[in-house]
Amino acid sequence: MSAPTAQLQAIHELVLRRNPGETEFHQAVQEVLDSLGPVMAKHPEYGEARVIERICEPERQVIFRVPWTDDKGRVEIHRGFRVEFNSALGPYKGGLRFHPSVYLGIVKFLGFEQIFKNALTGLPIGGGKGGSDFDPKGRSDGEVMRFCQSFMTELYRHIGEYTDVPAGDIGVGGREIGYLFGQYKRITNRYESAVLTGKGLGWGGSAVRKEATGYGTVFFTDEMLRARGHSLDGRTVVVSGSGNVAIHAVEKAQHLGATVVAVSDSGGYVVDETGIDLDLLKDVKEVRRGRMSDYAEERGDRSRFVAGGSIWDVPCDVALPCATQNELDEQGAKALVDNGCIAVAEGANMPATPDAVRLLTDAGVLFGPGKAANAGGVATSALEMQQNASRDSWSHDFTEERLAQIMRGIHERTAAAADEYGSPGNYVVGANTSAFIQVADAMLAHGVI
Repeated sequence: MSAPTAQLQAIHELVLRRNPGETEFHQAVQEVLDSLGPVMAKHPEYGEARVIERICEPERQVIFRVPWTDDKGRVEIHRGFRVEFNSALGPYKGGLRFHPSVYLGIVKFLGFEQIFKNALTGLPIGGGKGGSDFDPKGRSDGEVMRFCQSFMTELYRHIGEYTDVPAGDIGVGGREIGYLFGQYKRITNRYESAVLTGKGLGWGGSAVRKEATGYGTVFFTDEMLRARGHSLDGRTVVVSGSGNVAIHAVEKAQHLGATVVAVSDSGGYVVDETGIDLDLLKDVKEVRRGRMSDYAEERGDRSRFVAGGSIWDVPCDVALPCATQNELDEQGAKALVDNGCIAVAEGANMPATPDAVRLLTDAGVLFGPGKAANAGGVATSALEMQQNASRDSWSHDFTEERLAQIMRGIHERTAAAADEYGSPGNYVVGANTSAFIQVADAMLAHGVI
C-alpha cells in the first residue's frame, strides 16, 4: 500500500470513529478520498499540514431547539441545524432543508459536498448547510410562518452576509425564505439583503435563481456531450423527480432540442414518448401541488403512469437524477447501460450510489457528479449576493448567460484536472481534485486555524 493510500485510509477510519452513525456523511467523504491519492503523492505538503483532516471536521456545528405553536394552539418542538463547514474561500454558503429525514449526518453530508461544489464555481464562497426535521407539507401558511420565525430567532446570531449566507433547499422555497428574511430583518433592524438568497424578485432576488440548478445541470450535460462530439439536440432524456430542479431541467433540455420522455414523483413515474408537456407538468406540480398520476390522467392516451417501479427502466440517451440522495442504485444503473444510455448527470445531491457510479463509469457512460453538475443553483445564489452588494439588479438574459459561462468553466476545470491526475474523462476525479486543491491551497495560505 502506497503512503498516500495508507494516509487516506487512516483519515477515513478517523472520520468513521468521530462521526458514528452518519452514513451519508461517511459516503460523501469516502467519495472524495477515493480521488485524492495522486494529489497527495504530488503535493506532500497537504499531508504534512493535515489539510484533509481539517476539511473533514466542520469549523462550527450548531444544533438548536425550535418551539412553535400550530393552528390548534398546540406547542410543537423541532430540531434546527446549521453546519458551517469551511470558510477558506469565503463566507459559508449553502441551503436550508426542511424535511422529516433531516438529522446531523444529512446536514454534514450536504455541507461537505457544498465545500467542493462552491469551490468549482470559481466564486468566493465557502461551504455550509442547515435545516430542520420540520415538514412544511400540509401545513398552513400561518404554521410555516411561525415555525420559520422561531427557527430564525436562533439562527440569526450565526449568519450574516460576511459570515454565513443560507438559501433554500428541499422544503424551503420562496415562501419560507420570505418568512425567514422578515424575522431576520425584524430582530436585527437591518435590511441586509445578502444574508439570504433565493429571495423574491421584488425585494433583492435574482432572475434565474429558481431555474438555476436545473438549467445548470443541463448546461453541464451538454458540455460533457460536446466534449465527445455530441450534443443534447435530438436526444431522449429521462428526469427523475418533478420538483423545482427536475421541472427546470426538463425545460432547458427541451430548449436545447432534447425530448424528455419520463418524469417521476414518490408515487411512480410517467412515460410520455412524444415529450413531457411542460405547461401541464408545471400546472400539476407548481400550481395545484398534485401527483404525476394526475398528469397522466389529464394527458390521456399520450402518456402512461407506472405506480412504483423504477424510472431508470425507461430507455433513454441521457438520464438526469434530480430527486434525492441514493435514488439511482446499481440495478438502475445497469438498466440504463443495457438500454444504451450515454450520459448521466446528477441534478440532486449524491443521487447515485457508489456502486451505480462505478458501474456507469466502467461502462464508459459520461457521468457528471452533483458537485459539478448541479452547482448552478449556488452559483446563481452567489450572483444574487453580488447584485445585493452593489444594490443592482440584472436582467434574466444576462444572468442566464453568466450561469452558462460558470457551468462551462466548471466543465473545463474538471476535465483538465481529470487529465492532469491520470483519469481522462472521469468527471468525479476531476471535480474532486480541482475543488480540493483550490480549498487546500487557501487553507495553507491562512495557516493552522
